[in-house]
Order: sequence, then structure tokens, then C-alpha cells
Amino acid sequence: MSNIIATQKIHEQYGGVVPELASRAHIEKIVSVVDAAIKQSGYSLAELDAIAFTQAPGLIGALLVGAQYAKSLALALDKPLIAVHHMQAHVLANLLQDPAPSFPFLCLTVSGGHTQIVHCVSPTEMKIIGQTIDDAAGEAFDKTAKILGLPYPGGPLIDKYAKDGKAIYKFSEPKIDGLDFSFSGLKTSILYFLNNAGASNVYKVEYTATAEERQKFIDENLANICASVQERIISILLNKLKKAVLQTGITRVCIAGGVSANSGLRQSLKDIGEKNGWQTYIPPLEFCTDNAGMIAITAYYKYLANDFVGMDITPSANGSF
Repeated sequence: MSNIIATQKIHEQYGGVVPELASRAHIEKIVSVVDAAIKQSGYSLAELDAIAFTQAPGLIGALLVGAQYAKSLALALDKPLIAVHHMQAHVLANLLQDPAPSFPFLCLTVSGGHTQIVHCVSPTEMKIIGQTIDDAAGEAFDKTAKILGLPYPGGPLIDKYAKDGKAIYKFSEPKIDGLDFSFSGLKTSILYFLNNAGASNVYKVEYTATAEERQKFIDENLANICASVQERIISILLNKLKKAVLQTGITRVCIAGGVSANSGLRQSLKDIGEKNGWQTYIPPLEFCTDNAGMIAITAYYKYLANDFVGMDITPSANGSF
């Protein structure tokens, strides 16, 4: 009924999220954000059936704020408490669109901290069938942006500049068996490529460029560099997704997570879906990045299943669903 987001701009000056500042911002904003959400919904706190919160994974300080606030509300209102897994919620954000996918479906979940292929049997039954063995795709975007000197968050800027460029630079695809991903080697290849001012994407002393040469190369070729990096990351993701479809026989395919807001990935999924006869589902942009709507839809199905938790529940920085 409502979906209020408070954006934390303070992290931009540090080039990444500072956990303590994130936790402090949660403390400062949570009362006003919940109040705004209730007012926008048209309902009162007393009319709620349950209180849900993100239990894992994430920054532990921020999770603690949400968990304690949710417990307080549930206790004061005498409402049942529902714990939600953040990554499960990203997957189920696809149920907020119309038409929504029917079960079973596959979901490529891509964010700054996770890259997974999830086999979704029902809203409460999911299995990870592929995941990154090192770095996440979102991290590859953000680290590349940082090397390029782009401000944080850099992933959306790579997407922006890629629209004006061509994928003329080639980066190899990691040879990883099965449905798992790897992005650490790609990041290293991009680093060497930029350090060598485009002369090579492997470490060779004779190719090492000066700082001035590197910056000149970046300035003159930024759009093409971004397009090339984005093309390779997307191809890695979709090649594994295509393999997952072949292995499972499931042709209903979704994407989720912060990186699912990337315009190149969204269009590429549509294209590969049309080419292979898949039913593809892409959530609205407002439900791709972290948001309360995806927590609410997950809590809805947990409520129907009577999946409640006690006041002894604790948040976790890690944890799998």
C-alpha cells in the first residue's frame, strides 16, 4: 500500500557505504519513514495484521535497528512478528508486477554483494542452484567505476556511459564449471587493461603506462570502456542463466536485485528471452534496489503460511535461505 525510501547521500563522499554512518542514519530516519509509510497507505498501525523486518543478510548495525524497531511495534500492538531474508525478498519482488510469474520460475538475482540463480518452487520454497564463488557482479561494476575515477555509486554511471559507447574492447569470460559465477578474474583483467592504457589486459611490465597516459586513455574512451565492461558482465550472467534454463527445463525467467536496474541487462534479458521462447519478467525499477515493498510481499506469503518468529529472534549479517 506504500513504499517509502530514505536515501543516504552521505556515503558518496567516502566512495562506498560506511557501516557506522548507515546505522546512525537508520536510527535517525526509521520513525519518520514508518510514519510516512503508514500515512501514505491510508491505514492505521492498529489495522496491520503483522510486523515484518529484514532479518538477514546485511550490515549488522542497520539490521539491528530494524529488528529492534519491529519487535517494539509487534510487542506494543500485540501483532505477530515475521522475519524476512533479504535475498528471498529480492526474488519475490517479481510478484509485485502485473502480470507476475507463476511457479516454478528461475530468478537471476544480482546485487553488489550477491550473484545467484535461484530455482523458485513456491513463495516459501527456493533453492540456489548457482552463485558466485568470489565477487559479485555488482561489485565488478562498482570497482570498475572506482578505477575509472567515477563517483560512488558507480554502477549506474557505467550503465549511463555505456549507452553512448560500443563494446570494442574484449575481456575473456571465466571458465567456471556448472552454474556458478566468478568475477575476480574479470576485475583483475580490467585493472591491467586500464593500467596499460588499453595496450593489454594482462600484467606485462613493458606495457605499464604513466598516470597521465592512463587518464588520457580513459578520458578519450570512457563510453567504449563502459560499454565493453558492461557487455562482458551481462554476457557472463546470461550465459549461465541460459545454461540453467537448459538444465531445468524452466522457461519462466526473472531478474532481481540492484543490478537488475541496469538498462543493458534488462534489454539483454528481453532479447535472449524472445530469441529462445522464454517468458521473461523484469520488476519495476522501484522494486529492484533495496526497498520495503519486497519485504512486504515476502511477509505476506509467510503470513499465509503462519511462519512467525518469537522475540528471541536475532538479525544476522550472513545467513542463507
